[in-house]
Amino acid sequence: MTSNINRLVLMLVSFGCASLLYGQVPAAPLIAQTPLPWAFALNTPGLNIPIDDGQPKHVPNSTLAFVFTTPRNLYNPPDWHPADHPAMPPIVASGRNPGVFACAYCHLPNAQGRPENASLAGLPADYIMQQMRDYRAGLRKSSEPQMGPPANMLIVGMTATEAEAAEAATYFSSLTLQPWIRVIETDTVPETVISGSMFIEKEGGSMEALGNRIVEMPEDLELTELRDSHSGFIAYVPVGSIERGKALAAGTGDLTPPCAFCHGDTLQGLGPIPALAGRSPSYIARQLWDLKMGNRKGLWSPLMAAVVANLTPDNIVDIAAYTASLEP
Repeated sequence: MTSNINRLVLMLVSFGCASLLYGQVPAAPLIAQTPLPWAFALNTPGLNIPIDDGQPKHVPNSTLAFVFTTPRNLYNPPDWHPADHPAMPPIVASGRNPGVFACAYCHLPNAQGRPENASLAGLPADYIMQQMRDYRAGLRKSSEPQMGPPANMLIVGMTATEAEAAEAATYFSSLTLQPWIRVIETDTVPETVISGSMFIEKEGGSMEALGNRIVEMPEDLELTELRDSHSGFIAYVPVGSIERGKALAAGTGDLTPPCAFCHGDTLQGLGPIPALAGRSPSYIARQLWDLKMGNRKGLWSPLMAAVVANLTPDNIVDIAAYTASLEP
């Protein structure tokens, strides 16, 4: 196991932080491996990685200024709103170099998260700890190995110690998930490209059919790129998907057991079982597919076996739309 970790860390360093930051493993063919390409988002070929100009940046409701470098430092994330949260422990604020990137870089200091990763705010510490153990044991991986952020998390999960994981889990579980994602049912969406494993509006684009997918994108791209933890996301979902997802989550039709059995009546969690309400639909979809494909095989994964066994990609769209539409 140690030699595998060392090889993975060296691979990360050789790829360079810029490639990892912008969300895709380099030199891999850009062909999605899953039937959920909207959830396992691969960057649009040919896009230029933004170059930071070295000038101090500012965001609303913050007196702070940060200068971003190229490539950005994954061990030094900006904390625009430090009064929003308790003091971050070192592993969250700055990580451990090499291999354990600052948790706050990807998940943000308030742990609200982004479509390409996970919101961790308010998740039970026991649940977070178990996921980290599953990573270390090689029991959790992504169904789309070309997608950068899950690949990065695999490295962190294999490299972080039990003590480091416990420090982060205690911090994240102490936070409260805030409303973060505005869910809109629609037939059409702005034409998009994918940058940083995230949908962004195509420059000069028009409107296009949404189809049976979810397009989750920033409310304000500039603020999202500056990693402003006050700037959330829009999730465009198919018309009727929320009601269909509600029926599926309730166990109507016997396709899947009711989610409330484990996740609570309001899907806000139960004991060590995580909350689903108000979290990224892209993330929820990835986890349902990973469980269905056997790529999440940790201690608690068998509890989900009957839930995911009969789900189609269309069912996953509906469930993810419904859970995202709920109040956290």
